[in-house]
Amino acid sequence: MEMEGEEVRNRWVILKRYVTGYPTEDDMEVVAGTARLAVPPGSAAVVVKNLYLSCDPYIRTRMSRHHEPSFVPDYVPGEVHIYATVTQ
Repeated sequence: MEMEGEEVRNRWVILKRYVTGYPTEDDMEVVAGTARLAVPPGSAAVVVKNLYLSCDPYIRTRMSRHHEPSFVPDYVPGEVHIYATVTQ
């Protein structure tokens, strides 16, 4: 499905490794790239620009490796942080 839209500069936060203790800037990497400001035709989705990244207890829990299943999945080192998906 071809989506039209403006291509803009974008930055992603990548987890370099699982965190033990308090996270530090060295645990994450900011990667520059581009993103297309588009949604599929007929979709009710919107594109949102994040200005800040939080590191609250919920996020810190996902940055740690869990050997037992948790109520939220662990982040995977090397992948873009996904914070929330809102559906109706």
